[in-house]
Amino acid sequence: MQWRIRPVLPVTKLMGAVAVVVLAVAFAGRDPIRWAIAGVAAIALSLWALRDLIAPVRLAADTTGVTVVAGFARRRRLSWSEIDRVRVDRRTHRGLRSEVLELDTGDAIYLLSANDLGALPEDVATALADLRSGSPA
Repeated sequence: MQWRIRPVLPVTKLMGAVAVVVLAVAFAGRDPIRWAIAGVAAIALSLWALRDLIAPVRLAADTTGVTVVAGFARRRRLSWSEIDRVRVDRRTHRGLRSEVLELDTGDAIYLLSANDLGALPEDVATALADLRSGSPA
């Protein structure tokens, strides 16, 4: 099984980069500071979208373990014996609720949001528990 980012995310990030450039053309004039800020923002959004295009699958799992994206686009394979805990971390802050899938290996924690997974973290945690126990998902 594998979970990937929603396809709309890299498109939205690239549209944001284009919007920043358009706003810079419209409002920056000859101010080099505004152009520099716009350039940095557009490049950052483009790199963020590039990561989504290079490594769209954030989590893959089978009966032997999981593969997660670590860093920009590097993948790390973890056997089930390396994973201490799989849980969904729920938090509410200022009226906003967030859920994140947490894979704890003891020396590293991998956090994956619903946007990273393209599914609800609770559903992914259930599927991972089924895979870990060896029953079909």
